[in-house]
Amino acid sequence: MPIVVTLDVMLSKRKMKSKDLAAIVGITEQNLSLLKSGKVKGVRFDTLEAICRALECQPGDLLEYREADEA
Repeated sequence: MPIVVTLDVMLSKRKMKSKDLAAIVGITEQNLSLLKSGKVKGVRFDTLEAICRALECQPGDLLEYREADEA
């Protein structure tokens, strides 16, 4: 898939656990895990906004476009 979720990288940079982010954002740890692994087809803008607010980052810090042959 050409869109890669780099949420785990930002969590590491911010020294935050997935469990803590899920609680702040108001989603389940399982849903956050699915998002981190890229197994979701989309993400709601309000969820993306809450994640960016909690991690003090921009959406581009969490999502990356890669050509299909770069994976």
